[in-house]
Amino acid sequence: MSDFPMRMRQIHLDFHTSEAIAGIGSKFDPDEFADTLDQARVNSITCFARGHHGWIYYDSQSHPERIHPHLERNLLVEQIEACQARGIRVPVYTTIQWDHLTATQNPEWLCINEDGRYHGNGMYEAGFYRRLALNSPYMDFLKAHVADIFACLPAVDGFFFDIVQAVDDSSVWTTRAMLEAGLDPSDPAARLEYGGTVLDAFRSEMTAHVRGFSEDCTIFYNRGHVGPHNRRNASAFTHWELESLPSGHWGYIHFPLTMRYARTLDLPCLGHTGKFHTAWGDFHSFKNQEALEYECFRMIAMGCGAFVGDQLPPDGKIEEHVYGLIGNVYQQIEAKEPWCVGARALSDIAVMTPEEFAPVDNRGLQPSICGVHSMLQEGGHQFDIVDSQADFSDYLLLILPDDIPVDAALNDKINDFLAGGGALITSFESGLNADKSAFALDALPVTFNGEGPRDRFGELVRGIEYERGDYTEYIIPEGAIGKGLPPTEHAMYIRGLDLNAAEDADVLAHITPAVFDRTYEHFCSHRQSPSSGESAGAAIVRRGQVITFSSPIFTQYYHNAPRWCRTLFLNALDMLLPQPLVKHGGPSTLEVMLNEQMAQNRLVLHLLHYIPIRRSRQIDIIEDIIPLYNIPISICSDNSIKSVKLAPSGASLDFNISDGRIHFNVPVVNGHQMIELNYREE
Repeated sequence: MSDFPMRMRQIHLDFHTSEAIAGIGSKFDPDEFADTLDQARVNSITCFARGHHGWIYYDSQSHPERIHPHLERNLLVEQIEACQARGIRVPVYTTIQWDHLTATQNPEWLCINEDGRYHGNGMYEAGFYRRLALNSPYMDFLKAHVADIFACLPAVDGFFFDIVQAVDDSSVWTTRAMLEAGLDPSDPAARLEYGGTVLDAFRSEMTAHVRGFSEDCTIFYNRGHVGPHNRRNASAFTHWELESLPSGHWGYIHFPLTMRYARTLDLPCLGHTGKFHTAWGDFHSFKNQEALEYECFRMIAMGCGAFVGDQLPPDGKIEEHVYGLIGNVYQQIEAKEPWCVGARALSDIAVMTPEEFAPVDNRGLQPSICGVHSMLQEGGHQFDIVDSQADFSDYLLLILPDDIPVDAALNDKINDFLAGGGALITSFESGLNADKSAFALDALPVTFNGEGPRDRFGELVRGIEYERGDYTEYIIPEGAIGKGLPPTEHAMYIRGLDLNAAEDADVLAHITPAVFDRTYEHFCSHRQSPSSGESAGAAIVRRGQVITFSSPIFTQYYHNAPRWCRTLFLNALDMLLPQPLVKHGGPSTLEVMLNEQMAQNRLVLHLLHYIPIRRSRQIDIIEDIIPLYNIPISICSDNSIKSVKLAPSGASLDFNISDGRIHFNVPVVNGHQMIELNYREE
């Protein structure tokens, strides 16, 4: 495992193959297979022991009845032997909660909804998505299966355990256990929380089981996302694999946002995209090379190894043209690796994730974190996503976006951060207590002035996105907070909090209400009502190193990206952090990541310029590379930089140091460009 973080060109080779297909592995050639991978510069490939159909793809000693009925060779063993002979690592895939064969043969092990139906697809729907309970006797089979893998394979480099998630389960296994623990299985929230307990117990127990056979094979449990829920059970993992196929349901924002959190948990990371035009199971399709470049180059720029998903056809013949595509990208990564291995991201901003506080069944990307991520990335800032257990002292500025509740412990931690010289930006309900009745964060320069209006059904309207902006209010930016914006009304489409500024605080902008809210009793035109022209409560307030927004600007940006919301936020950021790590003079589509390679005594700046375009109803497409020229860059410097060079070409760039920053121009960015800034003469 010692060289695991160094494997930056990996493949995940799906092989979910139906029993209705004959000739499984009939055209597999081990030398052709491994040579094709080697020529594509692949140095690790995850291959299948067992897929979602439930069939095994090696000569199992313990479960010969589960070997695919049409398997024509000892496929997994041949894959491992051929690859390892060429120095290619082969972690082993096996499915966990989706197994069609087991679900059919042992339906009593399946998870059940509260209405008595199985989780997942119906009996007469295509798919293997019924979910197995991890606290049922199925666990005994899984342990025996892992033992069988060690007994039957020549070597096990690692495990990829797939589909391992907390489930809201009402099966006899869960209801009985909950009752024995004094919990109420009729309570959905209690069931979800108990599902997390079952999940943690499974991962810890399975890792201990694996360690009985191998002390150093890698272990990862996949649920399609890595977030704060992983922290409490991180010891069961050796690394993170960030499954995130942008053309699938993840989109292009999921990977960078997730990586900015995962890299704070001190385990190696792999990105995980696919060669598919859409997503998993898309046989004989090809991603545009420009898109695959962007996805993989972004991984290495953020400190990940690259991991591309493929799917082997049932006959086992590796697809030459797929690895021509992947090889074109991996050859470039191989040339870039010396500037990526051992690199760590540099960040001066921390953003707290609301995912930590979300219900168990909604632990994914929340609108507010997506909005703030987009704003910061478009502004060229260097930032991490953190939770309440992170060390805030590693950063200069902390952001609480829209919906971060604060308790006494977090209040004290933030106060300590501010006392140590840190700065803070909050918005909307961030800083309120858990029941949202009052502010629990002492540092805020505002007071809560009531809960705000309710709709005709008695529901609070603040924070709700209405299709026609029924409860829109306005803000008139001026002064430093309004730099770049005309001093007139700008719509804040989602109603914010009603706030009063503290006596010792400065109001940077006021709220201007509409003439009336849009209801059936009074409305104007097609959407929100116009401005009343009157100044009401505080919209943006500053006291010292703290700025608070009354509006949910980050959630609003996620929904429809008003440029003025981003401008107001970035202006606030400039006021509190006038010397950020990186500044650039390129467009907002330029992505900038600054890393440090301490062993090489250098910084490495990554510039990426690929623009996803919504050319279809379902997915964003990247097909063209639009080069940028003569991009001015400045980086905070302590005057120790001795040379600036393009990488990997080695061409030197002129630079100067002034006002604590190093300034230089990048002549061209043609998709991806790295710049090395060396601390010492070479």
